[in-house]
Amino acid sequence: MTHPQAPDLSALLNRQEAEGELFELLRIPSVSADPAHTEDMARAAAFLQRKLQSLGFTARMDPTGHGGQSGHPVVYAERLDVPGKPTVLIYGHYDVQPEAPLEEWVTPPFEPTVREGRIYARGSTDDKGQAYAHVRGVELLLSQGELPVNVKFLLEGEEEVGSPNLAAYLAEHAEELKADVIVISDGSRFAPNVPTVTYGLRGLSYVEIHVQGANRDLHSGAYGGAAPNPINALAEIISKLKDDQGRITIPGFYDGVEELTPEEREMWAKLPHSDEEFAASIGVPALPGEKGYSTLERLWARPTLDVNGIWGGYQGEGSKTVIPAKAGAKVSMRLVPGQDPERITRLVQEYVPTLAPEGVRVEVKGLHGGQPVKVDLDSPYIKAADRALTRVYGKPAAFGRTGGSIPIVADFRRVLGAPVLLVDFGLNEDAPHSPNESFALEDYHNGILTSAYLLQELAQA
Repeated sequence: MTHPQAPDLSALLNRQEAEGELFELLRIPSVSADPAHTEDMARAAAFLQRKLQSLGFTARMDPTGHGGQSGHPVVYAERLDVPGKPTVLIYGHYDVQPEAPLEEWVTPPFEPTVREGRIYARGSTDDKGQAYAHVRGVELLLSQGELPVNVKFLLEGEEEVGSPNLAAYLAEHAEELKADVIVISDGSRFAPNVPTVTYGLRGLSYVEIHVQGANRDLHSGAYGGAAPNPINALAEIISKLKDDQGRITIPGFYDGVEELTPEEREMWAKLPHSDEEFAASIGVPALPGEKGYSTLERLWARPTLDVNGIWGGYQGEGSKTVIPAKAGAKVSMRLVPGQDPERITRLVQEYVPTLAPEGVRVEVKGLHGGQPVKVDLDSPYIKAADRALTRVYGKPAAFGRTGGSIPIVADFRRVLGAPVLLVDFGLNEDAPHSPNESFALEDYHNGILTSAYLLQELAQA
């Protein structure tokens, strides 16, 4: 149900004030990975708590931590004014990535600067700008009366370090956090002029491969030709993890993988995607991958295996003729519905040692993982998001998945049992995690409007 009788909220949006408040938040260097910014983390949380209190929410800062280690606070707020209407839990995070390398920033990372219609600052798109759009969306609705739904906010300070305390927090506060739907905006739309609802996320299995040879580095002249070389062995192992069709060779890896439906393949084929433009955007001449699938299909709905880091032997200037004693690699596997990260990690741990040549010992350490997530496209919440985006952009939303992983999404579903709605306001060109991270002013303002309209539409879901 749309609301033709409702006022055009875009005419009521105070853009200057919305930008000024966001800039205040962006000036706080809330880098969760750096203990030197512990006080800044508390300042950012307090800023959000005060703002939500000013909007009539009951808001507080909850401590986190376990095992004697304190974490960064969670900001929880609620306004439950409309019994009988749905309850919407809005999640975001106020922590940001470290700013390094500082020398690559055109302007200081914690002094928001507008250039050519974009806000340049660390956290502008990931995730302060997107999260704060929801705060301002609520404020916009309140300026016209009461909220159409019950609203809860959960704003954490540890997303950029893997949310180590969030699952425990969810379990401890499960009753209080109950909601009909959970809304998250912490990613990218498909393209600048394409409003997007994300209905799937890949999961993750992350491992380290350690290869041990001799008990010390060896002189390559005295021992070359007889002693095992862990780097050579590691290269041989890695080369055998995929075949010439781009398929992963781990036995059982594809068991249970949910295949794309014909409807999904047709829907994605209509999206405005160009392989040539995509390749040019990252400066490569070709896009290798699993045969039989389009680029978008490989990015969104097929599992992957990639080496993320590799080490061993001499790394300094000049030469040093050694056979190293050890070598290693970090390997990530993006997973799709039907795959379980614990099972995949176990399969890797069983298979990789069988690929090792004689003379070396191999150990595979599981580091962390996350479950893949897929939302039913027929969900009334998906349809509500489509209607809200249509009101902002004048065109229906595109429906896609994303190749990335957000492990907390699976935690929300597992602990709270509520569906998750991913409505992103950013773009890949915003360069999250990189120097000169930015967020288009238009996208921030449209995010505020989308949030307000979404709450109106969810009242009808």
